[in-house]
Amino acid sequence: MSASEKAKAKTEQTVGKVEKEVGRAIGNERIAAEGESKEAKGDLRAAKEKGKDALKD
Repeated sequence: MSASEKAKAKTEQTVGKVEKEVGRAIGNERIAAEGESKEAKGDLRAAKEKGKDALKD
């Protein structure tokens, strides 16, 4: 996994998780949903990079 893509994935996952929890804590469903979306995007980016790495070996 390239370092920059790995960092992007981890950042998206972390920001999404925080945003989701903040949204839930304050009762704002829109913020929570946006956080879930960002977290999922980060998960997909990480999975894509892991798949690329598996094909290289």
